[in-house]
Amino acid sequence: MFERLRAAINAALDAATPPEDSRGLYSKMREAVIDARASIEAMREGVQQTERRLAHERTQLEDASRRRRLAAEIDDQETVEVADQFVAKHEERVRVLEEKLTAQSKELQLAEREYDDMKSQLKSAERDRVTGDAARSVESAWRNVEAAGGARPETDVDDSLLKSRMDRQAREDVAEDQLRELKKRMGKS
Repeated sequence: MFERLRAAINAALDAATPPEDSRGLYSKMREAVIDARASIEAMREGVQQTERRLAHERTQLEDASRRRRLAAEIDDQETVEVADQFVAKHEERVRVLEEKLTAQSKELQLAEREYDDMKSQLKSAERDRVTGDAARSVESAWRNVEAAGGARPETDVDDSLLKSRMDRQAREDVAEDQLRELKKRMGKS
């Protein structure tokens, strides 16, 4: 039942979509989660309906068994035979409905686990989308700064050259100080 929804979400998560499509992708994932939730509600209703039918069949089985017992007590063989047929019919229906209820319950549990997984993936996609939107906003802001004549610190060639020159000047100043100190010692010796 959830194969189509799960495939849609997995395809959405696996796809390398451009930023323009992330909102549409997120929207599709959200719709899939909503569809899954509705399917789970329908499955729960199906389980409840089967439980009601099973309860009804068990009541019918009890009635048929009671009638058979009463017929046997008054030694009405014809009624006993008819009651046996009804008992067998209701026993079979009870057995089938019990199996159906077990299968529906397991399917519901599976669907609920898949739904929880889909919700987690949706939340993760939302976080990634928000993070991606923030990164795109920062990138856009830096492009605007660069367009206005500014530069990013990590890509500013002039800034890198200035730092390099300052580092070189600092090393030269240290070397000059050491040379002066050495000359003083040699002059005193």
